[in-house]
Amino acid sequence: MGSLQSGDWLPILLALGGYLAGSVPFGIVVSKCLGAPDPRTAGSRNIGFTNVLRVSGKKAGLLTLAGDMGKGWAVGWLAVHTIDHETWILAIALCPVLGHLLPVFLRFQGGKGVATAIGAVGGIAPPVGLGLVAIWLLTAALWRYSSGAALAAFCTLPILAVLAGKSGQFLVFTLVLSGIILARHSGNIARLWHGTEPKIGQSSSLHNTSYQTQ
Repeated sequence: MGSLQSGDWLPILLALGGYLAGSVPFGIVVSKCLGAPDPRTAGSRNIGFTNVLRVSGKKAGLLTLAGDMGKGWAVGWLAVHTIDHETWILAIALCPVLGHLLPVFLRFQGGKGVATAIGAVGGIAPPVGLGLVAIWLLTAALWRYSSGAALAAFCTLPILAVLAGKSGQFLVFTLVLSGIILARHSGNIARLWHGTEPKIGQSSSLHNTSYQTQ
């Protein structure tokens, strides 16, 4: 890959745009468009797919998932096709995840970043992204814990990177991304350990405000 000139503004512009794209709260946007409850006021009060699914149903949940994954994928794909420096590509791909976690439009109170992170990985490395999705879906189907599926997928992400023959820089990127996801799920890990974590599709009335799942 070629090197960037010190005065090149494009990577910085893409990084900023990636953060702003990541800050778009699709869970809230979709809920408002469908006349559904604001996810910040029900269930886990989280803006991600799992809580929107639980609070507002499959249509709202799937649209939220598509939006959150899509923004990560779009930024990663654009970086790959406009930048020729791997370090910048990886940094830009991380920006929508940071935007989802700390959205400027919501006073930096965001979600867990799982869907956006999966999308970002898929945008820069499609085979690794597909592997990540496969592990998430398989784990979710077997045990029906969204948080457990996310943890399983991102714990194996660095292994997928090695198996795919990715560079050392990409491996570091996956370790950072996985570390962020695991840190954001510390409460979920405790609830999984104690057997109190709600399953996918479980009624929000049973666990109204005591958990967060993506």
